Amino acid sequence: MKWVYIAAGLAFYIKMLLISNPSPSLPFSIVAAIQQDSGVPNVVSGIILRNRLYDTMFEVIVFTIAIMGANFLLANERPSSKINQFTDQSSILLARLGATISALVGIELAIRGHLSPGGGFAAGVAGGTAIGLVAITSSPEWMQQIYKRWHAATWEKVSVLVFIVLSILTLSGGELPHGEMGELISGGMIPILNILVAIKVALGSWAVVLIFIRYRGLL
Repeated sequence: MKWVYIAAGLAFYIKMLLISNPSPSLPFSIVAAIQQDSGVPNVVSGIILRNRLYDTMFEVIVFTIAIMGANFLLANERPSSKINQFTDQSSILLARLGATISALVGIELAIRGHLSPGGGFAAGVAGGTAIGLVAITSSPEWMQQIYKRWHAATWEKVSVLVFIVLSILTLSGGELPHGEMGELISGGMIPILNILVAIKVALGSWAVVLIFIRYRGLL
């Protein structure tokens, strides 16, 4: 049977080398069309938050379910008695410096993600990285107190609900004025959706970090 798989793989490889896919000749540029339709220079953001917003909305929902699943699956386990963290001052200093840089990069990607490479998911990952670096240099109790003091769990849920509502409005045909191409306030609903995704991913990462600190002794 494995020879059938090998023969099929070789045939597919030869096909990729010898038979080129026909390139359709269109009377317009696809990139330019997406830019004009979305009103933002970053075509990727235009595709994610406009052309395939339906998929993006459910990606955010899946991420939310994954966080809830991690909390549910580990809820019955015994909390870890040992937390692995940095102890030397040089590592702590470098980790907190990296956290500061990651947080600033996350804010930049969230605000200007529709103008340059970036966007809500990348911004949320940068924010989650900053939170993870702080977690390996700070006490778990302090991290939990900050999480509760700023009502991070509530803000995470609110960001998801607002994102879903705005996505449904956009998919139904409602949109804000696009403004001037290349300006910070432009692109209609796209910048707002970018910021909401960034908040959701960053705060969701914070929740997962706290869960793994409690039950796994960090990540």
